[in-house]
Amino acid sequence: MTTYKDAGVDIDAADDAKRSMSESIDSGDPRVLNTLGAFASLVDGKFPGYEHPILVLKTEEPGSKQKLAFDHGFVRSICFDTINHLIDDIAVMGATPQYTQDLIICGKMEKSVVTEIVKGFADACKEQDCVLTGGETTEQPGVLEPGVYALAASVVGVVEKSKIIDGSKIQSGDQIIAVASNGLHTNGYTLVRSLMDKDPSLQTSECAGVTFLEAIMRPHTCYYHALKGLFGNDAVHGMAHITGGGVQGNLNRILPADKNAVVDLSKMQMPPVFHTIREAGSVEDAEMMKTFNMGVGIAIVVSPDAVDDVMKHLKDKGHESFSIGAVTDGEKSVQFEGSLSW
Repeated sequence: MTTYKDAGVDIDAADDAKRSMSESIDSGDPRVLNTLGAFASLVDGKFPGYEHPILVLKTEEPGSKQKLAFDHGFVRSICFDTINHLIDDIAVMGATPQYTQDLIICGKMEKSVVTEIVKGFADACKEQDCVLTGGETTEQPGVLEPGVYALAASVVGVVEKSKIIDGSKIQSGDQIIAVASNGLHTNGYTLVRSLMDKDPSLQTSECAGVTFLEAIMRPHTCYYHALKGLFGNDAVHGMAHITGGGVQGNLNRILPADKNAVVDLSKMQMPPVFHTIREAGSVEDAEMMKTFNMGVGIAIVVSPDAVDDVMKHLKDKGHESFSIGAVTDGEKSVQFEGSLSW
């Protein structure tokens, strides 16, 4: 007699693992009307204080960084990567995160690993004042090998309709402020893994006081607590989360059809890890700019008279920032001038 367990799925073990997750997911938030085990999460859809609430929805995954995370023991860290990236994506539109759901796909459900993942997701959410309400954990032998995990998460945020930040107010003469990243965040890891495969010693090489592996595995910075202080500020005309595609590919997403952004590359401030990558792979500057954030976590477009105030606010919230360019008349493109100062 063949059983599901013989085929690779142990339902009893999976149920035991899922029961252990409930301690992390049960937040005590009165807006969450049921708990883990229901077919779907029920949450109260009222948003006190909003006249015309707009829901902001996003799904995200941490890319190939998660392979390094599970190979080298950065399981909790990759959960913060996933949630922080996710929340940054909606924060740049002026949205406050409300609820998240996670997705865990694995070749074999290991209770200790799965519970660590769920706790990591839940703790990352708590740091950003939102709630992990549940999600899906699925064991798929034959699709993924034992020990292999694929993660993703979704978020529901809310923004007052009149306070949406979408770039539509960007004007010629606006200034572009770069909010510093702590390194790669969650983009460019396929290229980095290729370099590490070619030269395994790169992993343990020194990089500004830590190993290269430690430098590239720093969790993606979440800027929500700093950005929310700018929500409703009429001088803030647009914000872009700098992820895959770099400054050019992401700043372009918020430009009006008749505006350009001119970025002075000589003003970019790159963390040392980018110097290491450039040298290890003889990577050209254009490729670096297209693949990585190059030290810019968020780009904020503001009116000229607000630059100093916005930069002071960011510093007060623990984030360094620097001016990198301005907006001109044009046709929705990001242009570079100058060159990177290595």
